[in-house]
Amino acid sequence: MSKITLVTGGSRSGKSTYAENIYEDRDDVLYIATAIVTDEEMKDRIQRHKESRNQNWKTHEGFKNLDKAIENFKGGAILLDCITIMTTNLLFEEERDFDNFSKEDMDNIVLLIKNEFKKLITKARNMNLDLVMVTNEVGWGIVPEYKISRIYRDIAGFINQYVASLSDEVYLVACGLPVKLK
Repeated sequence: MSKITLVTGGSRSGKSTYAENIYEDRDDVLYIATAIVTDEEMKDRIQRHKESRNQNWKTHEGFKNLDKAIENFKGGAILLDCITIMTTNLLFEEERDFDNFSKEDMDNIVLLIKNEFKKLITKARNMNLDLVMVTNEVGWGIVPEYKISRIYRDIAGFINQYVASLSDEVYLVACGLPVKLK
């Protein structure tokens, strides 16, 4: 029986390390990297993540149609890092007028992103694969000054709630220490 786990936390909280440690003794892992190189800082972050994880793991780089990406995977576990970057990529994939972003626009993009996760989680369960997903806890800061940042924060919060509702276990990591929420 597959197990779906969500690991959340703030920036540099240790959430990715904790998620990787869940599978530290496994070589049958598909690592889904959702980040894309946008600048030198992101390039360095991606490189550090590559160096820190098990070199026997397979890697898929992408953020869309992940249910299709895992169809032929013959291992037993998947680690997706991370939900919030995937959400960002999906949100900004198409040009949007964020100054005139309506509730309907918000509902439509949230539905689109939820559907991506529903398809992935359903496929993982149907294939009897364990799935660990990493996300950023974005709701504890100050209210962002700019509308686009508030839109992003709200969407990320909605997606985190949705994925948590579909997960068997949820962990919050702070200072490198996990706290089980569910």
